[in-house]
Amino acid sequence: MGQEDIAEKYLENYNDVFADIINVLLVNGKPLVRPEELITARKQTHYKTSEGELHEQERDISKYWLKGKIKLSLYGMENQTSIDPDMPFRTIGYDGASYREQLLEDKTEKKDKRKRRKERIPVITIILYFGEKHWRKPKSIREMVDIPLELKPYFNDYKIHVFEIAWLTEEQVNLFQSDFRIVADYFVQKRKNKNYIPSQQKIRHVDAVLKMLAACSGDNRFCEAIVEGNQEERETVTTMCEVLDKVIARGEARGEARGEARGEARTIGIIRKKLQKNMDISDIADLLELEEDYVTEIVLLIMQEPEKTDVEIAEEYLRTRAL
Repeated sequence: MGQEDIAEKYLENYNDVFADIINVLLVNGKPLVRPEELITARKQTHYKTSEGELHEQERDISKYWLKGKIKLSLYGMENQTSIDPDMPFRTIGYDGASYREQLLEDKTEKKDKRKRRKERIPVITIILYFGEKHWRKPKSIREMVDIPLELKPYFNDYKIHVFEIAWLTEEQVNLFQSDFRIVADYFVQKRKNKNYIPSQQKIRHVDAVLKMLAACSGDNRFCEAIVEGNQEERETVTTMCEVLDKVIARGEARGEARGEARGEARTIGIIRKKLQKNMDISDIADLLELEEDYVTEIVLLIMQEPEKTDVEIAEEYLRTRAL
């Protein structure tokens, strides 16, 4: 599984976020499912091909909903950044495997060798689609196949539930109580305005929010926040405004550093040329009116890594000077 795929699921795996998504999208914000009532289910299921080979398939996220020790249902959640015309086939495969798992959970009693039948529970799968175009591909198997007229009465259709996150209304976005409101708000704003103005909502799972936004949107600003900010720094950030402020500040600092490095590189280039003419360090320093210690340090860096460019030598010098 790719790192980007894992990142998409990281935030939703938190129970408070998962429950919030279910409550808003399925029951219009009613607190039906509580975080403490969810437990993570096994995501991997197995199936045999027509050749008898055993294959594994994996849901994005799945959780059991419990009241006490009684399982009420199994929720599955799939993320899509692009439209998949075969999604009904994929989803029925996931759901069918989950129902089959319930059959396999029946235990055989040792005394009379009878199977103890466990309670059956419904499986509900939702698809979160983050694209800006409407999902206009099939949402049911009936839309995917040609059914002879005579067989239509016997055909069992199967529908999928696709939620277009970028097309949620402002009222729907505001129903979210968890960090998913930030995610939904981002995609709605980008679809409507091609721009994103962050809110002042406090973030609970900072690292997970940044990773999901980076994976689902490809927005380089979130990638920068992940790569350049250490874990402790990211966890001290409380709002998206602070996240982007830090990214902008780093960008400005990098710009200043690049400008300083370019200026330094011009001097290093002259030193390199004089060195190639076998001039002594003291003579180079006198000619260029530079400190001899500085020229010595530059010459050592050039000799240690002669394949490096003048700019790279300048950046290395500036880094060591900053320590």
